[in-house]
Amino acid sequence: MEKKKSILIVAAIVVVVVVAGLIATNFFNKEDKYPSRDINMVVPWNPGGSTDLTGRALADAMGKNMGCNIVVTNTPGSGGSVGTLTVMKAEKDGYNILANGMLSLSTLPVLGYADTTPKDWDFYLATFTPNVLAVRKDSPYQTAQDLLDAMKANPGEITDGTGGMGSGGHVGIEVLCATTGLQYKHVPYEGGGKAVTAALAGEVDFTSQLLVEMQDMFISGDMRALANFSAEDITLENGTVIPSILKVVPELADRLPMGETTGIAVPKGQPEYVTAALSKSFSEALQNPDFLAFCKTKGFLVNGMQGEEAAAYMDKLSSTVTWTLYDCGVATISPEKFGISR
Repeated sequence: MEKKKSILIVAAIVVVVVVAGLIATNFFNKEDKYPSRDINMVVPWNPGGSTDLTGRALADAMGKNMGCNIVVTNTPGSGGSVGTLTVMKAEKDGYNILANGMLSLSTLPVLGYADTTPKDWDFYLATFTPNVLAVRKDSPYQTAQDLLDAMKANPGEITDGTGGMGSGGHVGIEVLCATTGLQYKHVPYEGGGKAVTAALAGEVDFTSQLLVEMQDMFISGDMRALANFSAEDITLENGTVIPSILKVVPELADRLPMGETTGIAVPKGQPEYVTAALSKSFSEALQNPDFLAFCKTKGFLVNGMQGEEAAAYMDKLSSTVTWTLYDCGVATISPEKFGISR
């Protein structure tokens, strides 16, 4: 009897060891194989805007590093919230990642689109491009001062086409108007590309979209850049100089640079092997010659933040943007509700 009992105990131990081994093997195999299939990168805007351009460049470089395809899916709607929530609600397995503009993501809660805030995400910040006040080549506004004078003389009548409520272009003009007291008429489009096309076609008086979305048109002469939202003048490859907005609105100094920081975000709670793989691939992508050439050609500055540095950057950005929108009445929900301090 004792012998039989001993055999049963040994057998039980063997079973436990085998099962534990299988579980461990399963876990580590899963880790070793990530990614074992294509990764879905959601861009919550239409093709052609700065977020889409950066997302696709990162998808190409990171996909090569990770040995898989990163497939870009454009999912526009409701100020970027449709695509953002698609990723937020997906399984946390590293196969759904978000490429977004961080101004846009920061505005979602105070504009009532979604309750998510930057504190819910881990960030890999890739590029920065400033807002630019721009007009079609035959516009009567030759300088930024001309445009601002027209806005002052015709409050709420001069039209600005942006990539939609909460987009980088929209936030930029709101920061300008909050500082100067000027008023304009907002004409939202589904993405920065469509907003720029509208300005080019004369559907709107100007656009406050991003340098990266218009640089080629400034170089060709089809559009005129009046001012950029950084502290320094910007000189393009053909010698075109885009003056700093500080030359006409010096009181903006403490809010610059203003523009869109674009990169990748994943909801917190991903497996450690996922975040480690994304971090490594992201760092390598920022050194990729094709990605660097893309940034230079399109007018992006390489940002390159992740981890705690990116989290601190996003905290500051979120505070500046959300409180600006709330104070000027664009946002009706207080940032305080979401724990966003001034």
